[in-house]
Amino acid sequence: MSTPPPGPENRDARTPDARTPDADSSATGGPDTDGSVTGGPGADGSGADGSGAGPAALGPGTAPHGPARRDDASPAAAGEAPAPGSDAGAPAAARPDQEGPGAGSVPAGAARRPRHRSRWVVLGLLAVLLVLLGAGAAAVWRLQSNLSTSPLDLGGGEKVENGPLDILVMGTDTREGQGNDAYGDDEDSSGAGLTDVMMLVHVPEDRQDVTVVSFPRDLVVDLPQCTDPESGRTHPAEEDAMLNSAIANGGPGCTVATLNELTGLSIDHFMLADFQAVKELSTAVGGVEVCVNEAVEDPKSGLDLPAGVSAVEGEQALAFLRSRAAFGDGGDQSRIRSQQSFLASLARKVREEGTLTDLPRLYTIADVATRNLHVDDDLGSVPTMVGLATALRGFDLAGTAFVTVPTEPYALDPNRLQLDEEAAGDLFERLREDRSLTDAPDPAATPSSSPTGAGTPEQTPSVDRAAVPLTVADASGVEDRDREVAELLEDEGWAPEPIGAVTAPLPTTQVFFGPGWYGPAAEVAEQLGVPSAQLVPTTTIDGVQVSVGGNFTEGERLETGSVLPGDLQGQTADQVTCQQAAGDW
Repeated sequence: MSTPPPGPENRDARTPDARTPDADSSATGGPDTDGSVTGGPGADGSGADGSGAGPAALGPGTAPHGPARRDDASPAAAGEAPAPGSDAGAPAAARPDQEGPGAGSVPAGAARRPRHRSRWVVLGLLAVLLVLLGAGAAAVWRLQSNLSTSPLDLGGGEKVENGPLDILVMGTDTREGQGNDAYGDDEDSSGAGLTDVMMLVHVPEDRQDVTVVSFPRDLVVDLPQCTDPESGRTHPAEEDAMLNSAIANGGPGCTVATLNELTGLSIDHFMLADFQAVKELSTAVGGVEVCVNEAVEDPKSGLDLPAGVSAVEGEQALAFLRSRAAFGDGGDQSRIRSQQSFLASLARKVREEGTLTDLPRLYTIADVATRNLHVDDDLGSVPTMVGLATALRGFDLAGTAFVTVPTEPYALDPNRLQLDEEAAGDLFERLREDRSLTDAPDPAATPSSSPTGAGTPEQTPSVDRAAVPLTVADASGVEDRDREVAELLEDEGWAPEPIGAVTAPLPTTQVFFGPGWYGPAAEVAEQLGVPSAQLVPTTTIDGVQVSVGGNFTEGERLETGSVLPGDLQGQTADQVTCQQAAGDW
């Protein structure tokens, strides 16, 4: 069985998401081709058929070095700044039953360093790399001149030249720079801001299966000694500091150094992005399809979506990626899930629309992306980009995994997170050994130890199935499909009640569960072949509900492709996921 997703019945084990309002400013990037880094803002809000989107272009500028604002002991809840034109007031106070980090330390930024740009990096970078293969010298020069750069590793680590490729994609919540002040002011974030989005993109040596690991911004870690490349100031090592504050100690290279020590990897490149980029790049790629189970209206971020599938770009793409209050339990883990879904949708769109072979379109996207990125010195060179591009010829959607590093509540502050040492250690070891997360499940594995959606249904029920409150809803658009699925479940000892269509048609099949019902929900999902990414906690259902989507219109069991290890939360790029509206947790 897979590890249960965050939910009330698992509150002791789940990560304490940031429920105190804070600056929801993220955008991220995820990989896209077989070894590639694909730029995209950081929300996983997945599209039904997989669309992509990205940020906007910014002109070059300089990032201020201002004083670092720290709040390690008592993080101030900065609150998600209202979207431009929104009449939303100050964020509501944190609910008493929610654990959640507030805004972390505010880094100083890189002194006299070009402004850190768009949060949409990964797909943007891929576009840059591929267009270089077909662009002329003038085009290459222009793209390279767009980029701002700084040193890779401020901790003195040595770069490994061969083997797998690791790229750290970061999104900053800075209000500095063109257009970013529309989402708050220095009280929300000053200088270079905080790295509220951190995704480590691991491209294996064979450039086949890509893994993207999300690190929560509220993760408590030890920071290494870092030397600011501009001022020469040495920042001493720190214990028990917020991961998203590492950038204050000389720039993004200190975040690289921190994660190198944490994971045992040697990161090859970094990319840093901001708000404005998300809007422009999402428009440049023609919008990204996202899915929500019910209508969402979030005045804090400006997100306004009907139930079902919508294409978002510009302000709405940014709102989808920034919003915390709109989804799940209102915490950072729910936002990471939406970011992963968004990037998976983006990867599908790029693949399905042939974007990678449309050079005029690629150049437009690459021009926007490079004007909005701050990268390491090596990545800012044409030879490095061309070398990466030639290695990234094609990627497998089913082999591209988006996962969140395993965490648990921080021992000294439940509003913070610390690594789940055993599970995180296993993940890091797998990355260091360059092993895929999406290998086919071991046929010899017992059903109870297989990830949800893999193998065969459990032979021995762990609950009295007939006593479980179980309903089957039809979101497939096929008449009486809920009754057909209910009959399949009844044959296995359940007592399901078909209830017809209760939502708009949805592209994917999901299993919802209320507080205390994760175990039975996982058994139902395993029987029907529903992957663990589609197990959704909710406060609106007492028991378990199967929502039959458009991918399960016939047959007795979903066809399951790649699956993730049972102790990891996330999804593969070929999976369409829908976001659950926030409930009263």
